[in-house]
Amino acid sequence: MQSPHKALQAARTDLTLVTTNTTARQPTMSDNLSYTATADDEGARLDKVLASAWPDQSRSRIKALIEDGQLSVNGNPTTKMSAKVKAGDTFDLVIPEPELAEPIPEDIKLDVLYEDEDLLVINKPAGMVVHPAAGNESGTLVNALLAHCGDSLSGIGGVKRPGIVHRLDKDTSGAMVVAKNDMAHRALSNLFSEDKENIDRAYLAVVWGTPRPLNGDIEGNIGRSPRNRKKMAVVKNGGKYALTHYKTLRSRDDSLVSLVECRLATGRTHQIRVHMNHIGHSLVCDPVYSRNRAIQKFNFKAQEILKGFNKQALHARTLGFLHPRTGNYISTEAPIPDDLLGLMNALELYV
Repeated sequence: MQSPHKALQAARTDLTLVTTNTTARQPTMSDNLSYTATADDEGARLDKVLASAWPDQSRSRIKALIEDGQLSVNGNPTTKMSAKVKAGDTFDLVIPEPELAEPIPEDIKLDVLYEDEDLLVINKPAGMVVHPAAGNESGTLVNALLAHCGDSLSGIGGVKRPGIVHRLDKDTSGAMVVAKNDMAHRALSNLFSEDKENIDRAYLAVVWGTPRPLNGDIEGNIGRSPRNRKKMAVVKNGGKYALTHYKTLRSRDDSLVSLVECRLATGRTHQIRVHMNHIGHSLVCDPVYSRNRAIQKFNFKAQEILKGFNKQALHARTLGFLHPRTGNYISTEAPIPDDLLGLMNALELYV
């Protein structure tokens, strides 16, 4: 593992070698999806078979691509979605490379926790997408950053993700660091990927039940769920190693819910949500990994707040790291958002 001093030295060297000019990501070849029908598919509608064969693609997306002439059956183009499938039919679907549109700066107010010439730490609100993607081309953190930082924003992340070193899920609030130049981007990326001992990331999570033991570690490789490719899960084969340290801060007397602090030793997709669910204490109101169980056991006010809280109860409260230029330790804390604080109080998890 490279020491933080070497990482800092390398980052400083980068500052003298890298210019601020950036180029757009080079277009890549389109992706192709292929499928051969089985005996179980015999007689079924083509669109239904393909929706089942390629669960990562929505049915509406498949429909649009078929109508656009991107599907071939046994080598012959077709746009007939209601056609009946025969066992042995081969299907090839071309997924065109998305158009590379440069995000537009938007005057969106940012809650800045720390800022200097190299970086800034913001308190991202729940509901804000980090970078533009299909269906979210505007109103993202990147759009706001382009307006806030102007031409200084690092371009290493590409046209769609300038300055982005790490990210939070759309509905997770809290502290995020953003690089304002290429030197900071390289050094921070190195810290997040290789030198996690010098990064402190603490999250507050409201979970169902009370973990036993109250404090501990959760280990387990995280990869795509074999049952649902749109979800992540702790997997026995493949995936990436993940480690979460947790500590129970508050728990109701009836143990229905608890407030837990989670610290990341690794940074995997949905890591806290997946790990807490894996040990039987999923996040309250998590629309992907949890169900609102035992709601009727709470008072009326708590029930109403639970029903209306349509996102995982998770907040990135603390973010600390070595500054890439000075080597000083930067520590930031993002205030708990009002809606999450209201949920915690209604569930008698006072802080």
